[in-house]
Amino acid sequence: MFRKVLVANRGEIAVRVMRACEELNVSTVAVYSDADKNSGHVRYADEAYNVGPARAADSYLDHEAVIEAARKADADAIHPGYGFLAENAEFAGKVEAEEGITWVGPAADSMEQLGEKTKARKTMREADVPIVPGTTDPVEDPAEVTEFGEEHGYPIAIKAEGGGGGRGMKIVESADEAADQLESAKREGEAYFDNDNVYLERYLENPRHIEVQILADHHGNVRHLGERDCSLQRRHQKVIEEGPSPALSDELREEIGASARRGADAAGYYNAGTFEFLVEEEERDAAAGEVLGPDANFYFLEVNTRIQVEHTVTEELTGIDIVKWQLKVAADEELDFAQDDVDLSGHAMEFRINAENAANEFAPAPGGKLATYDPPGGIGVRMDDALRQGDTIVTDYDSMIAKLIVHGSDRDECIERSLRALREYDIEGVTTIIPFHRLMLSDEAFVHGTHTTKYLDEHLDHDRIAEAQEQWGSDTDGAGDDEDVVEREFTVEVNGKRFDVNLEERGAMPVGGTSGPRGSSGGGDGGSGASGASGGGVEVEGDGETVNAEMQGTILSVDVDEGDEVAAGDVLVVLEAMKMENDVVASRGGTVTQIAVDEGQSVDMGDVLVVVE
Repeated sequence: MFRKVLVANRGEIAVRVMRACEELNVSTVAVYSDADKNSGHVRYADEAYNVGPARAADSYLDHEAVIEAARKADADAIHPGYGFLAENAEFAGKVEAEEGITWVGPAADSMEQLGEKTKARKTMREADVPIVPGTTDPVEDPAEVTEFGEEHGYPIAIKAEGGGGGRGMKIVESADEAADQLESAKREGEAYFDNDNVYLERYLENPRHIEVQILADHHGNVRHLGERDCSLQRRHQKVIEEGPSPALSDELREEIGASARRGADAAGYYNAGTFEFLVEEEERDAAAGEVLGPDANFYFLEVNTRIQVEHTVTEELTGIDIVKWQLKVAADEELDFAQDDVDLSGHAMEFRINAENAANEFAPAPGGKLATYDPPGGIGVRMDDALRQGDTIVTDYDSMIAKLIVHGSDRDECIERSLRALREYDIEGVTTIIPFHRLMLSDEAFVHGTHTTKYLDEHLDHDRIAEAQEQWGSDTDGAGDDEDVVEREFTVEVNGKRFDVNLEERGAMPVGGTSGPRGSSGGGDGGSGASGASGGGVEVEGDGETVNAEMQGTILSVDVDEGDEVAAGDVLVVLEAMKMENDVVASRGGTVTQIAVDEGQSVDMGDVLVVVE
């Protein structure tokens, strides 16, 4: 087993990996950006290294900075968690090439084969795993999109090769949208995954999202650990995951699991991974217990060559610690259980506790401090988190505060226990989607298990979400400081290792300034402004009306130039926030007199983007 593992991630998943390491008597190393210097994963680790400014591309996604931190720490393994570099085959290859450092994950070659969706589709087809009709080579020309539509019909999904969770995925409803959506999907793929290759699939109108957890070792042993149902999504982002699926018969469940094992065998895959499938829903009497039989259509979707956010559901069902097995497999240990030993017990659900306002299209919260943070407990309740009461929400990355995982003897008990746990969960100082979760657990479609991936976006009455938020929403007041704080920072190095020393003076005027809390949205270090790119201090030189950022994010594109004439509704800039592209449009016609931002720049809520006269 390893001596010391560097976790190349942040937040709750970093702490989750560190806890597994601690139980294996392995020391842990955290990496952190300037925005995360006070974050929970930094507190939990045995040691920590700064890898750069708040902007992810300059810190958590910086290959050399992360590997150099591992060298300095004398770590003999790197675990990537999920997101960031977890599915980056180039980074995995660099780690594999480092003497004395092991990559905790599948081989870089296997990641490239399965992580890039076109290659994965070819591999699955050869392994006799059903795939959605689509292309197996990258698409470059809008004409290819329209030709595909003429053959297979609309809508069409354009997907980034390195994508996932809805990122880099665009839906084409007609030929008129082909060029714009292709350009948008390629742009997102380049921005998120450094890969602008995209492919096409027939877009299934009413599917369930079913995924199978795989574990495989270096000795040819492949096991599947049952399925998870991730059909409750909004804009392709999973919100609640559960297992086993309430919609599958045992025969269909076994067919899908066997397909996942064949796919893993064909790819020579090892370590943890998730094989995702779309299952076409059918007319059935779910309230009477009718489920999808073995004749139901299912199609391979993609492989996530990493640990999943929702791996916790499978751990609760099987009692198997997937993260520990990732480490053991990377250390060349052999799986010590057979497929027949995998037994699913009861039912489990995972609730993503996001700092979002579900009543406002799940808009991310603009930050805030956890004035109260009192998570639930009791039998069958698990919390995966990294935050504590008094912590400031870092808005530079994603909106997830924590994960609540609940296990019961069956689905009915799991739902009742989940309701109890969500009622106990007390968070004040920031808006969360806890009221939405409580609503779903009393929603007829969810309770009967008839919901599909389209349910939230197309069928749920959104007035019900607003009512739930009003009834059960937490207090977001009192998130600021009651007294002024002067913080002085010193940086020292001991044997080449950086230590940040903070001294705080409370109840005093800031040096050279006026009283009041510091304007920070990034964990006490200026948030996204830590990259030096925030537009908050831009001097407005142009005449006219300012167009401001409505949320923190990154500028993906600037679509106008100074002097351009624009009409109401014209796109001025494209702002990425919480994994979604957002068009910032002109509210009225006029002339652009100033562009205050550049592509790739991080902005805070309220920053000036464009001036229109």
